[in-house]
Amino acid sequence: MNSKTNLKIRLIVMNFLEFAVWGAYLTSLGRYLGNIGLGPHIKWFFAMQGIVSIFMPTVMGIVADRKVEAQKVLSLCHGLAGVFMLAAGLYCMSAGGNVHFGPLFVLYSISLAFFMPTIALVNSVAYNALREQQMDPVKEFPPIRVFGTIGFICSMLATNFLKFDGVAMQDSYTQLISSGILSLILCAYALTMPKCPVNRTAGKTNFVDAFGLKAFTLFKDGQFAVFFIFSMLLGASLQITNGYANTFLGSFAADPALAGTFAVKNSNALIAISQASETLCILLIPFFMKKFGIKKVMLISMLAWVFRFGFFGLGHPSMPGVLLFILSCIVYGIAFDFFNISGSLYVEQRTSKDIRSSAQGLFMMMTNGFGATIGTLAAGAVIDACDVFNTPANWPKAWFIFAGYALVVAILFAILFKYKHEEAK
Repeated sequence: MNSKTNLKIRLIVMNFLEFAVWGAYLTSLGRYLGNIGLGPHIKWFFAMQGIVSIFMPTVMGIVADRKVEAQKVLSLCHGLAGVFMLAAGLYCMSAGGNVHFGPLFVLYSISLAFFMPTIALVNSVAYNALREQQMDPVKEFPPIRVFGTIGFICSMLATNFLKFDGVAMQDSYTQLISSGILSLILCAYALTMPKCPVNRTAGKTNFVDAFGLKAFTLFKDGQFAVFFIFSMLLGASLQITNGYANTFLGSFAADPALAGTFAVKNSNALIAISQASETLCILLIPFFMKKFGIKKVMLISMLAWVFRFGFFGLGHPSMPGVLLFILSCIVYGIAFDFFNISGSLYVEQRTSKDIRSSAQGLFMMMTNGFGATIGTLAAGAVIDACDVFNTPANWPKAWFIFAGYALVVAILFAILFKYKHEEAK
């Protein structure tokens, strides 16, 4: 086995574990919270992912650029994230049927604060390792990143089908414990990754240089500014289905005729089709990026979000309505990958070496930070206004509102983002 193949396998394992950590609870947490009477607080658990992403990925990116090797920062973050996620799961276990919002939310939030930066750090570690071996990240990274999605799917399916004491993991606190254990495994594994360069440039004369905040100067570039703003607006869509899709499907269980349908009983497995689609769509990114450029790729993503939400609003657990749920999951691959992965590669290509980790953190801040926070809280307000927990028949109205938002963003992006792509030869 040559060195390049060996490196790819190591990066595959890292990406698999990274997203297995997240997949253990991300799409099923809302269902568990609903089961223990914390349904009205779902929006805060998912908004917290955005809140910590506003500053933590940028801070950790700066540390990785200026102070500590990125693979070591990745290890530290996963170690702390794993400990606090384990603590959250053990608290729920000890509390039984009397779980309080405060303690669970605090432990969960601290874990998230250290986990969210790892998504950008994994990218930075992988990009650096590939460049060290004279490999093109645009060509080589997407097939590696596919295994991150496979890890997410494996975790989702395990959470759906595994039971402890007769209770499925998607309905219990065990999903938090499994996530914490996986995070601790990656904490150790990250230390085996190739060393990343640290730019400890001498003679720093100002605050911007000293703290690695040069990435924020990208906003001076009009094209980059529009890109980041629309990344935020598109990021508002990211956590809506993570927070509410499983809860929505579970709401049909109130009807005895639908409670036993696959879409309701195994909602996490159904949603896993989204990640399977994501796996396939990642492989399309090198072609689409080189053929059409970032503007058309992101525009395709925005239109896919319209269909993602619209199909949920039109679907139903019984045949043939369940086919629309499946279609929603299929288009998710395009909606997610053509934005998240392509956006990350665009930042990688357009920034200088000394600020790449910081720039990846900035992209993460705009999408999973400001965007996801605003989107989750706004979605929560829509859910509350539609009163779906008391009137489940209003769920479609909420999904159509989300679809309308994605369509408006797509139209504005097409008009305002000025980008001329020259197809790579």
